[in-house]
Amino acid sequence: MWEAETVYIILMIGPPGSGKTMLAKRFAGILPKLTFREALEATQIHGVAGVLPAGIGILHSRPFRAPHHTISDAGLIGGGSGSPRPGEVSLAHQGVLFLDELPEFPRGVLEQLRQPLEEGSVTLARSNGTLTFPARIMLVAAMNPCPCGFYGDNTRECRCTPGIIQRYLAKISGPLLDRIDMHIEVPAVPYKELRAKGEGHSSAQIRERVEAARETQRTRGFYNSQIPPSLLRTLCALDDGGERTLEMAVRRMNLSARAHDRMLRVARTIADLDHSEAVSAKHLAEAVQCRNLDRNYWS
Repeated sequence: MWEAETVYIILMIGPPGSGKTMLAKRFAGILPKLTFREALEATQIHGVAGVLPAGIGILHSRPFRAPHHTISDAGLIGGGSGSPRPGEVSLAHQGVLFLDELPEFPRGVLEQLRQPLEEGSVTLARSNGTLTFPARIMLVAAMNPCPCGFYGDNTRECRCTPGIIQRYLAKISGPLLDRIDMHIEVPAVPYKELRAKGEGHSSAQIRERVEAARETQRTRGFYNSQIPPSLLRTLCALDDGGERTLEMAVRRMNLSARAHDRMLRVARTIADLDHSEAVSAKHLAEAVQCRNLDRNYWS
């Protein structure tokens, strides 16, 4: 579960019942435990918004917020008449914001996410000044591949025409899609696998790996998702195979500079979990797979 090793933006796409919502709910539990400073920040925001549970002095778990797709701009980003209040983006600060059925959110509401995703904060302008709320979040979004949900499913027939599918996918703008680090396909689980007894990993076990990987990054001075572009070449050093793989991916997938940088950060994370200082072709190839929806669905 290296997706949660550092705070990234994740889109899961798959048919109904494939487990997207269940996976999203697990992310908050496998992120590192809140530090005192992080807990204090999250508690203060919940207090300002008036949603801090009675009898709770300080939050001990990372927030998990899952607003409905009918939410307004002010509800998601913050605002309101009188004194502006934090929105769901800020209430998820230091935790997870889960947007289920992503294309069902109004496009204007989704576009409001671009600033907090880039800057980690929300600035609300008023006639008498501006107010800024923190919004350092892991954004996890989920969607079906088409309105009926079964495009690309080998067991059920999709009822959508190509035009309907394209209009559905077009609800997510290019600039927003470009800011998503990882596109994860979540296929339906066959019955035999559903009933099979397999050995998995608990959230606590995965969290240990996450915390160890973050400690590696802390020694560099930056978490991978926060490495500035000026230091990418230094902190995400590629071997020869990695350079060739990256060049091929950028050229064939027509990736933007932002997507290029995000892919490098993801590859750096994979290399860290592989205990490798250099980012190899194998690490880049896995990171490229996390951008494949650009080609499979949106091209």
